[in-house]
Amino acid sequence: MTIERVGILGSGIMGSGIAEVAAKAGIEVVLRSRKQETADAMVASLQKSLAKQVERGKLEQADADAVLGRVTATDHLGALVDCDLVIESVVEDLAVKLPLFTELDSIVKDSAILATNTSTLPVVEMAMATNRPDRVCGVHFFNPAPAMSLVEIVRPLTASDATIAEVTEFATRCGKGPVEVKDRAGFIVNALLFPYLNNAVRMLENGTASAEAIDAAMKGGCGFPMGPLALLDLVGLDTSVAILDALYEEFKDPNYAAMPVLRRMVTAGQLGRKSGAGFYDYSKKG
Repeated sequence: MTIERVGILGSGIMGSGIAEVAAKAGIEVVLRSRKQETADAMVASLQKSLAKQVERGKLEQADADAVLGRVTATDHLGALVDCDLVIESVVEDLAVKLPLFTELDSIVKDSAILATNTSTLPVVEMAMATNRPDRVCGVHFFNPAPAMSLVEIVRPLTASDATIAEVTEFATRCGKGPVEVKDRAGFIVNALLFPYLNNAVRMLENGTASAEAIDAAMKGGCGFPMGPLALLDLVGLDTSVAILDALYEEFKDPNYAAMPVLRRMVTAGQLGRKSGAGFYDYSKKG
């Protein structure tokens, strides 16, 4: 099956980002949020992104108009009925995702693939919440989706070869570099990345160096585009703790045990960029 129509669930930045890369690849996109106004806001965000690309000479106006014309916003799950692929990108909580997959299974056509954009949670649990476990997998885009080249194609034990082949072809068509990975917490990137981030927090808490010094050292010494503490602020400290908790639950490795200061910062509402404060102060930045 060739994927020509994609449904995307979730009103966050990932949803609009995935919609942009799919629509640019010539694929029809249905953006669904629980409220019509948030679905419309996702389209407005996409329109703004495309306008900036036109302004910078990276995209012709006619092409931007064509991309936007392939995207439909809705608050109705039934609008996904004819999608070939549905990508879920809602909150990282199985209690939310599992009933959503069960409901989607009853709505979309039998041949459709149901995918999750989860970065950590077990895909097989979502697969088993449906009557089509062979047609469920992970399609993990990275933020921001239009700029990041990687997509992790996550194969649960239940997924068929055809399902994995079809979503891999979809990711390639979107201009991404897909890599296949087994359904284990954190997959490839987060399983390697988060011990590093967590240990940077440990170093800060131990007083080895300041946040600025740690980030400058990793940028200057390793060539990383962003230091670990700034990256935690970008990801969100609440999201980071949730990822670490999922990794620790599966592997029981001390490197995955979230540093206490991370939990305290989350309790204090210091979530990083999205709250205006984390390891750095963003309240005065534009």
